[in-house]
Amino acid sequence: MKKKFMLAMGGVFLTALCFSQTEIDALRYSQLQYGGTARFTSMAGAFGALGGDFSALSTNPAGIGIYRRSEFTFTPSFYNQKTTSNFMGNSLDDYKYNVNFNNAGIVLSYYEPESKNVWKGVMFGFGYNRLNNFNNRISMSGKNDKNSLLDLYVADAINVGGDTNSMDQFGTQLALYSHAIFPDTLGNFYHHFQGSDGETQSKSVTTSGSMGETVFTLGGNYNDKLYLGATLGIPHIRYSEESTYMEEGDSTALNGFKSFELNQDSRTTGVGFNFKFGMIYKPVDWFRIGGALHSPSYFQMHDDWSSDMKTTFANPLYDATAKSPTGVYDYSLVTPMRTIGSIGFVIKKIGLIGADYEFVDYPSATLRSDKYKYINENKAIREKYMEGNNIRFGTEWKLTPLSLRAGVAYYSSPYRKSAGNDGSRIDYSAGIGFREENFFLDFAYVLSMTSENYYFYDATKISPSLNDSKSSSVLMTLGFKF
Repeated sequence: MKKKFMLAMGGVFLTALCFSQTEIDALRYSQLQYGGTARFTSMAGAFGALGGDFSALSTNPAGIGIYRRSEFTFTPSFYNQKTTSNFMGNSLDDYKYNVNFNNAGIVLSYYEPESKNVWKGVMFGFGYNRLNNFNNRISMSGKNDKNSLLDLYVADAINVGGDTNSMDQFGTQLALYSHAIFPDTLGNFYHHFQGSDGETQSKSVTTSGSMGETVFTLGGNYNDKLYLGATLGIPHIRYSEESTYMEEGDSTALNGFKSFELNQDSRTTGVGFNFKFGMIYKPVDWFRIGGALHSPSYFQMHDDWSSDMKTTFANPLYDATAKSPTGVYDYSLVTPMRTIGSIGFVIKKIGLIGADYEFVDYPSATLRSDKYKYINENKAIREKYMEGNNIRFGTEWKLTPLSLRAGVAYYSSPYRKSAGNDGSRIDYSAGIGFREENFFLDFAYVLSMTSENYYFYDATKISPSLNDSKSSSVLMTLGFKF
């Protein structure tokens, strides 16, 4: 029975390991969590029709047209992530902390309200906004009496007829050379976990890095009624992942086999470009309408990865370690286009209310390479993901010289129902600001919550770990007007 199971899985598993890039990577860099200034994040980023904040250059570049004076902003941030996992009925918590920069930028504004020219001003902005934070740590553990990761390695060994040169270098070869799997004299392959009580499977995953964007924005003010803007974005990716997967057997394991440990290390870097175009129209002083279109982002990516496996036996003389070579691959990634529609209300000089709706075409994300066509991976993107509908709402009220702010944002699940996953996210935010004529200091707090399934290996064969994540961010923006 195990042999039938292994042969059914081998082809899919081997394809997945020959190249490191999958539909999971495409989604990771397609989902954005707009960061930036403390004012922007405390209002959940709902600035599409309000403008006047540097972070809006990454959402609706027309927001730069609202500026009346030049401005410099700088935003450090403290980030804390907690993930609670539940695998096979066993619950574990883990944490990750990070200090980073969410924003740094300058806007140069030339504005003449008394000019007879219908174009009242022209503005240029340059700087950085953070788009995603990849820092996280997850610990998962539980007992599985249905199958083992070693079943997959045995399937690969059988499918290639025992030819070691054709085996996956980052998995099957390691299992063979560390004696986690073994052949018989007839060329069949087996592993040591043959008991019915199951194995304790554990995995810890630590991720780090970020996704940010350098922006160059040009905008204009047409008669204090229509504001236009365009941004050239240079997004950049830095992501690393270290994981340790372990299976521990019971007394029924063959040959005194006790456990094996698979360590995997991968790093991804990428740089790309995109274009954003936006407008804000103010039919009356208290009401604004905004719209923005984001082109796909075109990335040139670089991955490198490696693995090692260690085994332990009752007799330590049989313990072994095997290491893989370092895999290196360059490829391209196209992330989805976005459209944003917004409304804003300006209540005299005491209050702001903003709301954004964002549409994201997740199934259009595409992996490309001259050496490998990514046919199966791109097919998986189309089959697993669906269009995203994101809503952001924020408000600000002035109690001179203080301002109080709050917001909420909902990011819909990118998964189709057939994928058996959630991935939706909700953000709650609040903040306070102090402003004088030439200086301002803003603070923000953001709480983000999301739930997602994590599969140790083939999702059709193993139950997922149900992971609930909560992240907290505290931001401070220091700004000067001139």
